Amino acid sequence: MNHSNEQNQQQQQQQRTTTNQGCMKVFIQRDYSDGTLVKFNTWFPPELEDKIERHAFEYTVNQMNAMYSEAEKAGCGTYCEGCLACLTAYLMYMCTETHYEKCLKKIAKFVVEQNERVYVPRGLLVTDPSERGLRVIEISILNEPATATNRS
Repeated sequence: MNHSNEQNQQQQQQQRTTTNQGCMKVFIQRDYSDGTLVKFNTWFPPELEDKIERHAFEYTVNQMNAMYSEAEKAGCGTYCEGCLACLTAYLMYMCTETHYEKCLKKIAKFVVEQNERVYVPRGLLVTDPSERGLRVIEISILNEPATATNRS
């Protein structure tokens, strides 16, 4: 991905963030049943009942869970990456991204694609979980104003 394309995506995300601040938000919490791995609950929130199909929502969350699982896998590549980083006094990270960082970018791209294809046409907007500290998936309902009980 080139630098100008990255800047363009960041500007689009900032515009979306400012336009969805006064709307209703639904939060999908982390699922800690398997430990501290990044995994989100797949239960369908009742606030989205008439706004998106259950299978489309579950597909998005399941894909994100699978990508986070891939990011956290320890394999030969990540082991070698760690050894090389140690041998170079971690200077190699000035030249390259970690496996985890590459996976986070892949997830961010997936969220943007899902927003464009599925969520925004239905008046919804999914926020990349890395922007919320990997604690929640935030789904903004763009055409419903925030009430005192659901403002964050």
